[in-house]
Amino acid sequence: MKISLIVILLFFLFPVDAFRPTLLLGNLIERTCRQTPFYDLCTYSLKSNPESRDADVKKLAQIMVDSLKAKATDTLDLIDELLMDGLALDPAMMKALTSCAERYNVIIRGDVPEITEALNTGNYKFAERGTNDAAVEANSCEMEFPGKSPLTDMNKLVHDVSVVAAYIVKIILNSHR
Repeated sequence: MKISLIVILLFFLFPVDAFRPTLLLGNLIERTCRQTPFYDLCTYSLKSNPESRDADVKKLAQIMVDSLKAKATDTLDLIDELLMDGLALDPAMMKALTSCAERYNVIIRGDVPEITEALNTGNYKFAERGTNDAAVEANSCEMEFPGKSPLTDMNKLVHDVSVVAAYIVKIILNSHR
């Protein structure tokens, strides 16, 4: 009788849904994202990726790095399109777009693979530096334009995703001290 009373009491105190992995994961994502400066972007990026379902914080960092690569690739595609569409006929615009293409190639071909390797080998300080470098590259692209940039929104998104990734890597780094 006592055991069944305890089981019933525990059932009401801890509903079955509380033990579902997705709810526990949601808590991990929310706890992690609260430690970043862009909570909404962080939770959206992580929850929209099915790989986050059973992820630990290290996997959440990798998901953000993958998101960084996707956003940077989208930006580079737009830059290439703008260069081909003749927007770059203005020499200052052409120079800015060409410089931005180089910066985004650095993010995609340099930073992202290095960050991924650093995460895989446990070199979290190096991973943090790489994510911060990607944010700097996006900001530097924006500053290349003498006037209004056609990439402002995308540069900001790449910057912000990079910053979120950096903060998540820093969480891992701090937990290993």
